[in-house]
Amino acid sequence: MAKTTNILIAGFGGQGVLFAGKALAKMGMHNGLHVTWLPSYGPEMRGGAANCSVIISDDEIGSPLVPEPDILIALNIPSFDKFEPHVKPGGMIFVDSAMVDKKSTRTDIEAHYIPASRLASEEGLSGLANVIVLGHLLRVTGIFDYDAFLADLVSGIPASRAALVEGNTKALRIGFEY
Repeated sequence: MAKTTNILIAGFGGQGVLFAGKALAKMGMHNGLHVTWLPSYGPEMRGGAANCSVIISDDEIGSPLVPEPDILIALNIPSFDKFEPHVKPGGMIFVDSAMVDKKSTRTDIEAHYIPASRLASEEGLSGLANVIVLGHLLRVTGIFDYDAFLADLVSGIPASRAALVEGNTKALRIGFEY
């Protein structure tokens, strides 16, 4: 039986929602898996609603839509409110608890809360809360090997932006160790 993981990442534009989804899809692709990455965002560049669907599968994928995610990453309250009810029973949610002051009341899903935005701010990693959440997701789910994911993540950073390598490396580690 094929293993398929449906992931939905949601937040405000500018929180790195699309980047996080691309990182997961790219890693799946580099592992020889079938992947889809479908971004969705409003006309506002920053501050508007943004989400992306990522499907990672051993088998061909029929549709890129994720109406019922196995994994939800919610980076703000509107995303938590909108998508948490749709997580599949037995699924997981990862919540930036520095941005979302709510807890899931569902007993049929596993919820993980990490104050990613606060941790990013305290460590001088502005804009990297998304990578902190990804690190935590890697530890909890084991979806990908940490070292391989880190190598894949930083390999996409152009030489002209080499300073981002250190920040992304630190952010992923913080989330993984949380």
